[in-house]
Amino acid sequence: MSSSASFVDLPTLEEIRAERARRKAEADRKRLIEHQGEIRARCDSLHGFIGEHWSILEPKRPFKSGWALRAMCKHLEAVTAGRIQFLLMTVPPGMMKSLLLVFWTAWEWGPKARPDLQTLATSYSQANVLRDNLKLRRLVESDRYQALWPIQLRADQNAKGKFENTENGFSEARPFSSMTGGRGDRVKVDDPHSTETAESDTERANAVRIFREGISDRLNDVTTSAIVIIMQRLHAKDVAAVALELDIGFVHLNLPMEFEAERIGEDGKVTGGACRTYVDGELFFEDPRTEEGELLFPERFPAAEVAKLKKAKGSYAWAGQYQQRPSPRDGGIFRREWFKPVSVMPAGPKRTVRAWDVGATEGGGDPSAGVRCTQVGYGEEATYYFTDAKVGQWSPAQFEAQLKLTAAADTTEVTVRLPQDPGAAGKGYVQTLVKKLPGYTVRYEQPTGSKLTRATALATQAEAGNVFILTTGDPMRDAWIEPFLDELCTFPSAAHDDQVDAAADAFNELALGQTSTVALFLSKRNR
Repeated sequence: MSSSASFVDLPTLEEIRAERARRKAEADRKRLIEHQGEIRARCDSLHGFIGEHWSILEPKRPFKSGWALRAMCKHLEAVTAGRIQFLLMTVPPGMMKSLLLVFWTAWEWGPKARPDLQTLATSYSQANVLRDNLKLRRLVESDRYQALWPIQLRADQNAKGKFENTENGFSEARPFSSMTGGRGDRVKVDDPHSTETAESDTERANAVRIFREGISDRLNDVTTSAIVIIMQRLHAKDVAAVALELDIGFVHLNLPMEFEAERIGEDGKVTGGACRTYVDGELFFEDPRTEEGELLFPERFPAAEVAKLKKAKGSYAWAGQYQQRPSPRDGGIFRREWFKPVSVMPAGPKRTVRAWDVGATEGGGDPSAGVRCTQVGYGEEATYYFTDAKVGQWSPAQFEAQLKLTAAADTTEVTVRLPQDPGAAGKGYVQTLVKKLPGYTVRYEQPTGSKLTRATALATQAEAGNVFILTTGDPMRDAWIEPFLDELCTFPSAAHDDQVDAAADAFNELALGQTSTVALFLSKRNR
């Protein structure tokens, strides 16, 4: 045989690689058969199952675990066991929340012998939820999974948006905006809001409406089917907040990136920092951290990387997305230390405005608020003093009565500022209010720009040290101060922002000299 002929008979590089892959796959199958019992035993827990099958979905990344991931798995296992029906997990980005839900369904179908379970999966992003459904199908169809749990998928329903198995189970992926029409034993909600739209009142309200009107009706059995929501907090009125407000039994696993020994809640109250969950009336889980700043997942997010993330995100985004507290401790655009308490205003020319934000609701919804502010001096030398705030959920008639009583207490030296809603109805209503205040200077204007924009000038002056809180030393008379500061320092993501709106309007009326319609009604005595 010639040398050229022998050279031609040598295998190509591609053939060598294919043969190596074949031999490796064969060796893996032999090991799998040999250790099948041990592997099945490890897969009895969801965490163990993820470890055994991680490389199928993430072949290039090593599996990193920690107590936080085990806690999330523990709560999902309780859903599978029927101990938790409604589960809410609020966790930072990067906690493999999407993959966790993929593995959970595969785990229920295989190791838990529930291939009959029907699952609806949803996210704000159609691309994301389809991506994860494909990952689930790839996992179930893998050689390793099939060798342990030979679940056959139906050929007539095997699309990326929905696939079924021969045991009547299925996994269907839908965008959050299109959840009507389907039902399941499991409804998995993975991030119903996007970071781009959560600040939009319209977009956020639409997501909340879909959750309230659509998600709860998607259950096959209202007594046993489960809803699992896993998300990062983006706003005080997001889906997580509504899920808890509905009080229908959501177990809330709340895992901030950095431990806070004391947390300031969205209601302004200080609570213990350790998350605790209860199942069947007994303590089920407690955050094991005790030291301020302890990290949630140092195995994946070491301290140096967390510091970079925190700096890059800024305090507002960090508080919601990573601390699961959708308002920074020090405020979004306001900080408590900027508002220095004083007992006396300095001498000098003064002007005072009380601005109102009108909710005109009784027993629910947004309250009405009236905030009084005094300017001392003019121009760059001016300083500003907040001296009172009135807040209440009043009906229109009750608000009108409160408006008159407050104006009388303030005296005619105080200008009254009212907002005018757009349209003829808004103009007619503000005219009605003006007529209730004969003898007072009343200014009214249709608000323009976002709430954040309108509050920015006040925040700038407060940070510069030009804004103060006037205290009297009387606890009863000063009772307005803490709620007022609490609302300012959780804006713009607090549940209510009525005092902020009123404070910004009062300040802008004084400082910026906004052009507004003036109505001065003289009393009969002065006519």
